Amino acid sequence: MLDKLGAIEERFHYLEERLSDPSVLSDQKEYTKVSKEYKNIEEIVKVSREYKEVMGNITTAKEMQAEKDEDMKAMAKEELQELEPQKTALEEKLTLLLIPKDPEDSKDVIVEIRSGTGGDEAAIFAGDLYKMYTKYFSTQGWKVDVINVTDGTAGGYSKLVLEVSGNNVFGKLKFESGAHRVQRVPKTESQGRVHTSAATVVVMPKLEMEDVNINKADLRTDTFRSSGAGGQHVNKTESGVRFTHIPTGVVSESTDARSQIQNREIALQRLYSKMYDIQREAHQNKVASARRSLVGSGDRSGKVRTYNYSQNRMTDHRINLTLYSLDKIIEGDIAGIIEALQVAENAKKLEGGDDD
Repeated sequence: MLDKLGAIEERFHYLEERLSDPSVLSDQKEYTKVSKEYKNIEEIVKVSREYKEVMGNITTAKEMQAEKDEDMKAMAKEELQELEPQKTALEEKLTLLLIPKDPEDSKDVIVEIRSGTGGDEAAIFAGDLYKMYTKYFSTQGWKVDVINVTDGTAGGYSKLVLEVSGNNVFGKLKFESGAHRVQRVPKTESQGRVHTSAATVVVMPKLEMEDVNINKADLRTDTFRSSGAGGQHVNKTESGVRFTHIPTGVVSESTDARSQIQNREIALQRLYSKMYDIQREAHQNKVASARRSLVGSGDRSGKVRTYNYSQNRMTDHRINLTLYSLDKIIEGDIAGIIEALQVAENAKKLEGGDDD
């Protein structure tokens, strides 16, 4: 573990230097990327330093125990009694922090909230979820952009699409996907009867379209003679260039320029553009598929969480967590719920039950 912590510390110092590099500071995209990685390992480094300090103090205390002075020995024994539990606690914390993270955890997200079963009350509840989440986002210091809004006929929303950006957004919000069920007396209910309605939440990592990386070993390059309206270069030199990306079969070519060097650049740019489009389409299909699997039918049966207003109760059915503080939860106090879900996920990973 100490070797791994040493490597992380080295990476942390490298990222610190990068964050003060003028070339990084002037490139917003690169700065955001470096800053996110820095923040993701910052806590590990902090706990690692505490652990190393405690280990150093334990070594010193054990050396003191070898002294002949009885007072010194007693002092060392007392210090070890305090240090050993600290060491154990820090080791447990580091074990959790060093669990391999989902590479998508650091990504920004698209959040979609839709009213489900329950008519007007479902739309009103979707609005309540929106308020709950935006208050939570605010506590995290995340930026929120509203992409699409469809108002409900009696208040609330039938559909909301948000883009949320910040640190470790998907890592915290991924547990929110699913059907959220509410049990309460609607404002529109004159008889005072409790109704059960539902809204669906979908959280998907946002595609960060980097420059498409193409392995040159995967490319076949062909040159050929250009044909055109005439001129001394036509059919005399092999200025035309064709690239074939062998793994996908994507082909691009150029005969636009007179020189082979220029045509090579043009054809390569066209190949990058085609690969970009393929990657984007694949991502969009993945998102559509993920949305279908996360939302399910949108009814009350596939619930992940229930909000019972009359009992001031929230139950997360995936980890059997019940809290009687719904009034605070609906005001954005959901950090404890998310942390409990993260702990459950980490426990599963430690048991080796995560097949991902």
